Amino acid sequence: MCVCVRKSRVITVNMAKPMKHQQFQSCYHNWVAQQRLDLDELLQALTRYSTDSDYLKLITDKTISHFESYNDARAQLAKHDGPSFLAPTWGSTCENSLLWIGGCRPSLIIRLVYELCGSQMNARFAEFLEGIGRGNLAEISSSQLKRIDELQVKTIKNEDKLRSRVASLQAYTINSINAIFCYDKISIEMKADELLLVLLANLGREAEEKGRDEVVGKAMDSHALDSYNVLIEADQLRLNTLKGMIDILTPLQAVEFLVASKKLHLSLHEWSKTRDLRMGITHLLNTNNAPLSSSDPPPPEP
Repeated sequence: MCVCVRKSRVITVNMAKPMKHQQFQSCYHNWVAQQRLDLDELLQALTRYSTDSDYLKLITDKTISHFESYNDARAQLAKHDGPSFLAPTWGSTCENSLLWIGGCRPSLIIRLVYELCGSQMNARFAEFLEGIGRGNLAEISSSQLKRIDELQVKTIKNEDKLRSRVASLQAYTINSINAIFCYDKISIEMKADELLLVLLANLGREAEEKGRDEVVGKAMDSHALDSYNVLIEADQLRLNTLKGMIDILTPLQAVEFLVASKKLHLSLHEWSKTRDLRMGITHLLNTNNAPLSSSDPPPPEP
């Protein structure tokens, strides 16, 4: 039997405070609506101001600030129920199946840039041979590629650390609940260290004294807190990777990348929602995906 010990917690929050899941859903759909508005502004910048680097950087910074605001709002809500953001009920099934710790896998940001570089180079190969330059992703430099490779190595390393933490937390929670029901059978056959055996046995004895439901509830709350901490770290890795990529790209390349990434997410959202409705998953019929306006309320506060 494999058992894992949790590392020290990142922070302590109160998981018992009630929170309506409608607020979780509203936060996500407000973010989707904000991405539509950002996409319109980014496309307008590419069409009208493609040679104005200062304006392009301004629009890029504005888009990143919206992502930071979404992360902040999500972090406040997730304090109340971390697992809900790892297995959300407000997303479509295909979207949820692609989630990595509650969101996009950070290294996909880098893979998307590589794909865009290749596709644009193929599309403009004739211009490239004629020496016609546009300064877009097709003309990414060797020094930029080196920095992107370094960012990719760093990002994947951090992804692996988080993935390992998630596996350890899951194993620990299952082992703890198993100990609550079967503590009298815990023995050296578990091949665990002595300290861990004592911890698990204590859980079992506590369950006998206080009742299994209460002790299991505490174990689940502890898992929810750990899930929240991992989610926050994953969100920060996503943000850091995005910022790192924007720092490497030129203002024009950055806007092209953001346009492609938002088109990808919004298209996937719509395709997946349509598929769910076709499959009879009707809870999505009640979601509100209308774009935000000046009269719309901001993302809900906890």
